[in-house]
Amino acid sequence: MELLPRSPAEFGSARYWDRFFRQRGQRPFEWYGAFPELCPVLHKYVRPRDKVLVVGCGNSELSEQMYDVGMCEDIVNIDISDAVIRQMQERSGSKRPKMSYLLMDMLQMDFPDAHFQVVLDKGTLDALLTDEEEATLAKVDQMFAEISRVLQVGGRYLCVSLAQAHVLKKAVEYFSQEGWVVRVHQVAGSGDKQQFVLPVFVYVMTKFRKIPGSAPQILEICPEEQDKPMRVESAERLVAAVKDRQHYALLCSQLGKTPCREQVSLDLCDKESGKPRYTLNVVDSPSVKPSRDNRFAIFIIPQGRETEWLFGTEEGRRQLASSAGFGRLVTVALHREQHYEGMAGIQAELSGKVMELAPPGLPARQQVPFLSVGGDIGVRTVQHRDTSPLSGDYVVEDVKGEGTSYFRRLIFLRNRNVVQSEARLVAPTPLPGQKKRRKDKKKPSPAEPPAAIDKSYLCCEHHKAMVAGLCLLGGPDPLPGASLAVLVVGLGGGSLPLFIHDYFSQAHVAVVEIDPSMLEVAMRWFGFSQGDRMQVHVSDGLDYVAKLAAEAPAQYDAIMFDVDSKDLTVGMSCPPPAFVEKPFLQKVKTILKPEGVFVLNLVCRDARLKESVLATLRDVFPLLYTRRIEGEVNEILFCQPSPAGRRDPTELGARARALEGALREPGRPWDSSYVLADMLQAVEIL
Repeated sequence: MELLPRSPAEFGSARYWDRFFRQRGQRPFEWYGAFPELCPVLHKYVRPRDKVLVVGCGNSELSEQMYDVGMCEDIVNIDISDAVIRQMQERSGSKRPKMSYLLMDMLQMDFPDAHFQVVLDKGTLDALLTDEEEATLAKVDQMFAEISRVLQVGGRYLCVSLAQAHVLKKAVEYFSQEGWVVRVHQVAGSGDKQQFVLPVFVYVMTKFRKIPGSAPQILEICPEEQDKPMRVESAERLVAAVKDRQHYALLCSQLGKTPCREQVSLDLCDKESGKPRYTLNVVDSPSVKPSRDNRFAIFIIPQGRETEWLFGTEEGRRQLASSAGFGRLVTVALHREQHYEGMAGIQAELSGKVMELAPPGLPARQQVPFLSVGGDIGVRTVQHRDTSPLSGDYVVEDVKGEGTSYFRRLIFLRNRNVVQSEARLVAPTPLPGQKKRRKDKKKPSPAEPPAAIDKSYLCCEHHKAMVAGLCLLGGPDPLPGASLAVLVVGLGGGSLPLFIHDYFSQAHVAVVEIDPSMLEVAMRWFGFSQGDRMQVHVSDGLDYVAKLAAEAPAQYDAIMFDVDSKDLTVGMSCPPPAFVEKPFLQKVKTILKPEGVFVLNLVCRDARLKESVLATLRDVFPLLYTRRIEGEVNEILFCQPSPAGRRDPTELGARARALEGALREPGRPWDSSYVLADMLQAVEIL
């Protein structure tokens, strides 16, 4: 039995629908949206005393069910198929005397103006608007005009639809331009396997008198999990919001059928603000042998630790899922703009939503564990938030690390998963002669982070490698006491130049920073200060180096570039491309002493671009070493102007151990995890 139309145009043909309903017989045909799912939305907009018109009723049970539950009885159903109208009159005539079925074309209705309070359409608009041909759009305009005519002011046009983009856009634009209020509801699913993977929506268009001039459009969306509508600013944004929910439904359907080969990432947004509240990553581990208790788990990443390799990279999350021993692990990152009521609050908020991401075969009532590090959600305190004309929005925040450790971080919000600068926090050291805290004074809370910056600690592995590169400098004097001239381009929080200043007692450090806001941040929040041996020049590094090359060549023992690119469209985030162009590198070489070292922090995900950068560096600097940072994209390049300074790994290791011994003066703090020789052990000569 062939029920499908030969062409989309047949959806508007009475002959087609007569044939369809004769062949189908008495069995009700529901396009989509069962009554139990639609009922909560219909109850909001249909009152018992309303006069309701159902257009394109077919043999759906919707009108009958509305009548039988007492939602409304004064219901008029129309359709262009004589066969289905006869069928429905026979089925409901005696049982539902206040409800009628009429043979009528909705494009040319016989009802008087303003005759109904509600017009209900279940799939009819979707069936009519099969394409965007001129003739089709003309019919839709005629349909909308007739619905508008027969509705009273304040009446509602309820349209049940799958919300294809062109259908939704047409309806929203037409009625919003007429001055109607447009609201889109997502219909909650039943939890059973549905006929359609895509969610069902109900457009609610409320008729208002058209106001002359340009009245503001009122466009809203109600997601299935909330009653309060969210206002959107344009028809395009409303269509995009619906599209996001359709993509999510398709994703959930796919995840519920097959394991995901690649990690899936999605944001769950705050109901009030619409801003991201949780970032979820779905990770499947094929190597884990499934059992009843290890199919699925949720891992809450402690606040502030989402940038760590284990949580912030695909490989790290893959390792986390495997070590946790679950077939599917959903990691959940918490956003700094949001407030959370502890682990229990997060679990209550997410438990329903994450089950939509469950793997195939998970029993319906299976308990899913929520995991975390130490069983808590971590601590994140935003100390400062501001905007820089050059760096954009940024925050300074204190976060809790492993155990009792705390760190202060600088984050540029345009790249919120990258820590720009980091420093370890310690308890303040009492000043000489300062009295100790009296016993009767209130002690600080154990959860309260310490407030002083530990200047002896280099948090970033690439900073440790950059300092280790000073072992390449020649000369018989031990470096810590040698008179060194060091140029650092890129200040950030200032930890790199501060470490060199404090541990190399005769070093004179010049820092170039293009953004004056960063100098203020470093001094206020990261313990940075200037002095006789530390000077900051607020300038473009390109201009500063060019000026030095013209005026005072060969003056620096070490030049270090740790400067980020503001252009996120380039596959290299550090440094900006202009800093590794050959003419500029020639100028860098000019201001470097013949036995000096140029240290470059390179962060490049574009393999072809990276090879081009390395080739340019080889052209300018005859001797080139590289140190890759494990688990990170960073690669530290050590460049020297003369091949005569070449040293083998054994010699480099000996020099590193000697330097570290000299730096570890008695009574001076030193991070025991920082071993200079380890930093140089994996150095390769290019």
